[in-house]
Amino acid sequence: MPHIRPISDLRNNFAEISRIVHASDEPVYLTKNGYGDMVVMSVELFEKLGIAAQLLELEPRKEAQEGEGEVQLGKIQKPLSKWQKTLSELGTK
Repeated sequence: MPHIRPISDLRNNFAEISRIVHASDEPVYLTKNGYGDMVVMSVELFEKLGIAAQLLELEPRKEAQEGEGEVQLGKIQKPLSKWQKTLSELGTK
């Protein structure tokens, strides 16, 4: 279930919001006047999402290259190797 809090909690209960984002490994959605305004998440979750987005971006390129009979692994593996260490350090699920 998503964590939804009023934006005033960011100022008044910062420590609690920080505890939630780190303990649950999920974002906290902040509302302003009853409408979604911001999302707060841990740095670890932010990096995981960025890594996932980059990997998804690489997959279509890899498939296109394989379809043409030219797999250029150097271009694919280089960005992946940059993130492999980070993925293992973050202990992805």
